[in-house]
Amino acid sequence: MRKTRFTLLAIILCISVLAFAQEAKKNDWTPKVSGFAQFRFDANFDDDFKLMDDSFRFHRVCLSLSGNLTEKLTWMISGDFVRKPMLVNAIIKYSFCDAFAIQAGQFKTPFTIENDMNPAFGCEIFDYGNSIKQLVGYEYSYISPLGALGCDIGVMASGKLYNNVFEYRIGVYNGNGINNIDNNGNKTFVGRLDIHPIKELTFTGAIRVGDYYCDTLNHGKFNRWTAGVQYKNKKIVIRSEFIGAETGDDPLKSNSFYAVAGYWFDIFKGKQRIMPVLRYDRIHTDVTFKESVVNYYIAGIYYLPINQLNFKLNYQYERWESGKEGHQIVAILNFRF
Repeated sequence: MRKTRFTLLAIILCISVLAFAQEAKKNDWTPKVSGFAQFRFDANFDDDFKLMDDSFRFHRVCLSLSGNLTEKLTWMISGDFVRKPMLVNAIIKYSFCDAFAIQAGQFKTPFTIENDMNPAFGCEIFDYGNSIKQLVGYEYSYISPLGALGCDIGVMASGKLYNNVFEYRIGVYNGNGINNIDNNGNKTFVGRLDIHPIKELTFTGAIRVGDYYCDTLNHGKFNRWTAGVQYKNKKIVIRSEFIGAETGDDPLKSNSFYAVAGYWFDIFKGKQRIMPVLRYDRIHTDVTFKESVVNYYIAGIYYLPINQLNFKLNYQYERWESGKEGHQIVAILNFRF
């Protein structure tokens, strides 16, 4: 009798293990590791094209962990080993259905088309464009005093409606940038609506309303709004956005506009790809002064020998309305796993 019970128990245990293994195979909740690195060379020239400085550097070295806690509950953590602070994203997300999901943590705000892109493999040039870096907030300046506002800490709802024709994202954030707590009495609201009349075409509108506080002298509004359009398929990309901005207690009014276009050519019997790309950025840092306009003209090559590796070579010409000029050559090697 005892031997029979042990035999039955062993059979039940084997069936349970096999069932668990089958379920684990169907729902793989093992954390996934991914990452990318950007090795970059910059050469900066004055208006007479005299070399001022040049340097090799790692622009970004990012590592990500992601996975599922349940079928609908996902998570992701990523960090950058070059930049400070190191933590970039820490997200937990629950997807109720295609029309509604909610996530909390630190992540990119849904402001502008380009801010959503991976800088190494999504952007057509060596980095985010100057309009995005200076007004959305990847650089410290008097029109983006917090820096790194591509990410913020908060809660966001999102979803797709009517067979993915409409896509919305609405979030509430601290408003003080990456890895910063809220040190004022106001939260920041970011909302975005994308319309896809066809799969390749996107019309976008977004708004950001909130305050920031650095110190007693550096605080006030950090309001942004944007409208843009993108057409993208396997061969061509055309994208343009306008961004308006108010910054500070006595708000500095700024705006920017960019347009980018590129076309993929298959080479080596279609095994590799290369894209000539052109980009124009116009930034008006203070709309009350015509001399505060800066124009950036970029021409480059985006070479993709394999999906895990690419090389970008760009020439950038900068021209201020005040007459100042500058030149920059950037080469960047991106690889991912």
